[in-house]
Amino acid sequence: MKKSILYVGTTALTLLFAGCAAENPVSPGDSTPTNTTETTATTETQQSSTGEQTTGTFDVSVADAIQVYQDTYPNSDITSIELDSSLGNYYYKVEGVDDDNEYEVSIDANSKEVKEQKDEKLDADEQKGVKRQEDKLDISDLLPLDEITKIATAEAKGQAEDWDLDKEMGTTYWDVQVKDGRKETNVKIDAKTGEVLEVELDD
Repeated sequence: MKKSILYVGTTALTLLFAGCAAENPVSPGDSTPTNTTETTATTETQQSSTGEQTTGTFDVSVADAIQVYQDTYPNSDITSIELDSSLGNYYYKVEGVDDDNEYEVSIDANSKEVKEQKDEKLDADEQKGVKRQEDKLDISDLLPLDEITKIATAEAKGQAEDWDLDKEMGTTYWDVQVKDGRKETNVKIDAKTGEVLEVELDD
């Protein structure tokens, strides 16, 4: 009964404000209340604004971030890449080393702007290429981040929110954090083949 009254009220309002039809066209057979339509639009906007977190698609790709780092610190090797949010914006943090120093560049994932860069002398036992040889990543032939994200969210329900590129036992992998409410799952994926290496639920 309440549903019928709501429908009648909406029809009456539509007739009353027919002069505004050019700005807010209403289909003759549309029984959806105006406020419901607005709510739906808001929901779609929210989904769109968080779409990057869900799909792993950003204006600045991983390859772009790698290029920015290499332009900033040529003749060094990348040791890790992190992609996560800070104050609502997503940033790449790319770390690397040469024979004597370690470097870090923070890059806006939407504008490509370098937000921060650091360099620091390595400890004596890490110099002369020791840390470089141990930690450098093989960044050739990486799968696209959106493909990695699809694999992660197929393994764990929720939204992908953090991505870390690292190395273990000679394998370069993405560690993707997927959140579903308070539940967090980390999915480790071979960065070149897409093979799922580990799924770990964080209680």
